[in-house]
Amino acid sequence: MNLLGAVVRHVSDELNKVIVGQQELVMQTLATVLCGGHALIEGVPGVAKTLTVKCMAQVLNVGFRRVQCNSDLMPADIVGTNVFDAKIADFRVHQGPLFTELLLVDEINRMPPRTQAALLEAMEERQATIDGVSYPLPRYFTVFATQNPIEFEGTYPLPEAQLDRFLLKISVGYPDLASEVRILNEHNALDLGKVEELGLTALDPEALEDARRSVIDVTVETALTEYVARLVRKTRDWPAIRLGASPRAAIAVLRVSKAFAAMEERDFVIPDDVKTAMKCTLRHRVLLNPEAELEGVTPDEALEQVVRSVEVPK
Repeated sequence: MNLLGAVVRHVSDELNKVIVGQQELVMQTLATVLCGGHALIEGVPGVAKTLTVKCMAQVLNVGFRRVQCNSDLMPADIVGTNVFDAKIADFRVHQGPLFTELLLVDEINRMPPRTQAALLEAMEERQATIDGVSYPLPRYFTVFATQNPIEFEGTYPLPEAQLDRFLLKISVGYPDLASEVRILNEHNALDLGKVEELGLTALDPEALEDARRSVIDVTVETALTEYVARLVRKTRDWPAIRLGASPRAAIAVLRVSKAFAAMEERDFVIPDDVKTAMKCTLRHRVLLNPEAELEGVTPDEALEQVVRSVEVPK
């Protein structure tokens, strides 16, 4: 736990040099990597979604690639293809941007369904297939896909079954006034497009692997696993929710709860870890009833109601 605590403090301190007023985004992004999952980041343009992932890769000392999605993006554009090499008079594999540790997929809902399927297959199988041959992806392969919540023209919304492949959905809002003033004071002379020149200190290459093992070793008492199960089952018959969470979603809640506990330097999960994990792991997995949507109820509000309705274990 001491090692993981040191990793968390280092990442937080380094990113806070650049990312201002988005501590929840930083912590949930780190939790995604520690759990070995993928995350959907939703927020309006200009709230540091891309910058956070770029800086995270720099600090964690892993590779980073970015894909800007558009309506004519083909699977080969992200996976790669075989190209003819005249020097050797034969074909060689040209790997696409998928072959990296942290992959930022900007505006994933502008990616055509066929390309979405290729990406989501890689997320699930941890491998990519080029002309019938499968190639393993890097061990820290993590997808951070962004969505703009206000523009839907020319988009291809992800179906519910595909959304379920994301461990977390991170909602990013505007920073508060004090943070925005600090941004203006500190960033007006920085070139944020050149992350390598921001002076961020990278971790030791093996620190991330050790931190991941620390998350796996976190203890979950039987009462807490039952608490997670009751919460998830409650979403399936809650009046405002049309489609509740699945058993896979329950596993996601448990994994993220362990990460949150470990990031607080505890080797055991407490109910507050589960409550914190509920929203970010389930907000994209539950569907609201039309009546609730008309009344302006959000998934976060419905999940908050579910949490309040279930007795906390002693």
